[in-house]
Amino acid sequence: MKITRHFLDVNGRTVHYRACGSGPVLLLIHQSPRSSAEYEQLMKKWGAHFTCIAPDSPGYGQSDPLEIEVPNINDMGDGLIEFLDAMGLDKVGAYGFHTGGAIAMNAHVRYPGRFVAFVTGGYPIWTEEEMALFAAGYLPEFKPSAYGEHLAWLWSRILEQSWFFPWFKIEMDARLSRPHDDVTRVDAIVHEMLDSGDFYRRGYRAALSAGSDIPSPMTVSNPVLIATYRADPLFPHLARLPVLPAGWSVESVESPIALEELALEFLQRFPLPSYAELKSDKDRGFVSVNTPTFNGVIHWRGNLSAETLFLHGPGESMELLPNCEGLLIDLPGHGLSSDFSAPADLSSWADVIVGATQELGATRLIKVVGHQLSALLALKVGAVLGVGSVSGTDAHIPVDAEAWIAAQPDLTPDRFGGYLQRAWQVIRARQFFWPWFEVKGSNAIPFAASQTSPTYLAIEHRALMRARSGSHLTAVLLRANRDELVADAPRIDSWQLAPWTSKRTDIWRPEIS
Repeated sequence: MKITRHFLDVNGRTVHYRACGSGPVLLLIHQSPRSSAEYEQLMKKWGAHFTCIAPDSPGYGQSDPLEIEVPNINDMGDGLIEFLDAMGLDKVGAYGFHTGGAIAMNAHVRYPGRFVAFVTGGYPIWTEEEMALFAAGYLPEFKPSAYGEHLAWLWSRILEQSWFFPWFKIEMDARLSRPHDDVTRVDAIVHEMLDSGDFYRRGYRAALSAGSDIPSPMTVSNPVLIATYRADPLFPHLARLPVLPAGWSVESVESPIALEELALEFLQRFPLPSYAELKSDKDRGFVSVNTPTFNGVIHWRGNLSAETLFLHGPGESMELLPNCEGLLIDLPGHGLSSDFSAPADLSSWADVIVGATQELGATRLIKVVGHQLSALLALKVGAVLGVGSVSGTDAHIPVDAEAWIAAQPDLTPDRFGGYLQRAWQVIRARQFFWPWFEVKGSNAIPFAASQTSPTYLAIEHRALMRARSGSHLTAVLLRANRDELVADAPRIDSWQLAPWTSKRTDIWRPEIS
């Protein structure tokens, strides 16, 4: 079952969403501080029965935050309905989990009839004491610090939230019954927190400080199922529920899988509307590409009628490119693009990029620009496309390519979160030295104070953390035959061997046309 990804302008605010399946539309609302990515496996199951649509809530994943400093639960509910309106979806089914269920419940009650049927996996009924406790310590600021101290906190915060609830209450009576140290699960949430930054507090705060939105038992309302599994921290909250309206029900099951099965059975009882097509923006998104080594999507933005294609450097993403008019993509295994499905050489990298431009219908390209080492990739892509011009910026290729390759950091997630700090130290060092892994006076390079600000470093760090294929691309480019690439290019703009600065000698640097 294939999942597609889209962007949509919602009253000037970008919303990113995932879609999967066919038939009646089911809206899925994720919990905080997650994104719609948490529903990928569920969407592949339920896509056999529904067109599953899962937006990133405001300020989470790839969606812009609400332009409200301290949004409340009504604001979050309104944002959900605004998304449905922009999509042209009048009535849908809905499923939410934890804070996602609380936001969906608010929308269900305040906008009667928009949800034909609704299931929430757990529903919070906070006491005044609990809300005071959460207000005091649940949502500390999450802002980058100069030396990466915030990353140590982040790893422990996400890891231990399955050990204690609330996560900061390190006491025996706060221990949870199903603790884990699953590196894959923790890493996924860590990445989502890096995406949200300090905005993670907004949707969380709205749900944690909200009273119950359950209406009086006399209210006429479309059906709702409130359910959870017995190890869930919100399981005790089932006993706190008031008398519910007619057609609403409460159930508990033994496991998360049983909860999914129960929710699906409930939702299938009700006829949900279908819609002809899904809406999405035309100047950004994801394009499917299928080659012998790649079967996935490439993230892109820009003008499909542009004449210039821009390629970011290895270990980076297109968000690090300077503002420019043209077509930009995240290279395979970087940013929001998919990974390779098989080992890839330089031709394979070029084939994916060319395939993306063809699928997008970008037929007016006459120039390819590569940033840093990707200047060489630009040469290869330009040769395949047959464009009239290829250039690059600061393609710093050292004489000892193998030493450069060997110095690439291992950013495989580990049980203790060390990979996060390792990436941060790489980012810091490369502001001051080139190459960054040879720290000595002769390799010192000029830098601006803005390059050392934690905010700037955090953007580069996030790009490096997303670059699963960064080291691989670096090795491919460093081992490429430069003379052959130049010879194959249709036309080049003043390529030459020249020093980048007086302290960087014998460095491959194409001049900018």
